[in-house]
Amino acid sequence: MTQRENLLGLYKRTGYQHAPVGFGLCPSLWETYRKIAGDTSIEAYFNYPEGFCLGWVPWPEFKQQESIDWARYFDTPLKPGTTFNAYGVANEPGSEAAKHMTYMRHPLGRATSLEELQAYPFPEIDTVNTGHIRKAVAEAHAKGLAAFASMQCTIWETAWYIRDMTQLMMDMTLEDEKATFMLDTITDLSCQHVALYAEAGVDVVELGDDVGMQSTIMMSQEMYRTWLQPRLAKVIATAKRIKPDILIFYHSCGFVEPLIPNLIEAGIDILNPVQPECMPFDRIHKKYGKQLSFNGTLGTQTTMPFGTPKDVRAVVLKNLERAGPSGGLYCCPTHVLEPEVPWANIEAYVAACKEFRTAGG
Repeated sequence: MTQRENLLGLYKRTGYQHAPVGFGLCPSLWETYRKIAGDTSIEAYFNYPEGFCLGWVPWPEFKQQESIDWARYFDTPLKPGTTFNAYGVANEPGSEAAKHMTYMRHPLGRATSLEELQAYPFPEIDTVNTGHIRKAVAEAHAKGLAAFASMQCTIWETAWYIRDMTQLMMDMTLEDEKATFMLDTITDLSCQHVALYAEAGVDVVELGDDVGMQSTIMMSQEMYRTWLQPRLAKVIATAKRIKPDILIFYHSCGFVEPLIPNLIEAGIDILNPVQPECMPFDRIHKKYGKQLSFNGTLGTQTTMPFGTPKDVRAVVLKNLERAGPSGGLYCCPTHVLEPEVPWANIEAYVAACKEFRTAGG
């Protein structure tokens, strides 16, 4: 099997040969890696090239806009070094103790009328100049890798990043037309976005919005069904209408168990990250393992920062064995690895995946 065939077999639960690996490193852990390995690639350093299976596909370009003074949308001056994304969301630098974390500011948080939202300069996706997307997919496939595209913050998060979570929640609760406008605007952009990926032949597209907290869902099931599920289903249907075999990977941190049936109804294929501090993988797999595949399950609040290498190995092997030889689990850390994670635990994670390939793959 190529890495692509292996991954697709795992996610489709039709069998696979080796456990793929993947993780994100915060800036300080990248510094640690460079001190250890220099310019050596991750694949070569771990001597497990077949385990790294993804060819990343870039975002589409946005149409050129006139220079926008984003600062005028905020009540107070923003710190030097503040950056703005294409939607005008501001990220202010934090303190030294915050490391790479920033403080998010919401440009439409003080808007009081629908007209203010309608006048806002939302970006427009360039649906014509897409050669860089098609090129990335072709290059991934030529290398035997799965073409993977991420468009997290698909609807809910992008909308509240702009509007402010409290304000958007109030709009939704009051059935205010401002909520309909915000969510429909972002949904339409996401439909354009996902269509470009499907047309280019992407294998797996990552959608996602955090709708879970540590021990509860962020909104009622009724509110989710009313406001978010139909819009997510629209984005997924757009992709599958163009490329029926595209796999839909959905991310939400936290406890989302009550919403899993809604996510299945909307059309997802893969659930990430199945955060073990919130939802034990054994239970989730038992209930939904015939309908979904999973990505994650290796805790970044517990095992990775505070466990031993032995603990890491035990969790990885246990979860892979639970999923079984047909697949259904890409076992990996549930989020970016932060500064407190010992490098030895990262080594143990990759080693355990390699071991499973030998023992059970």
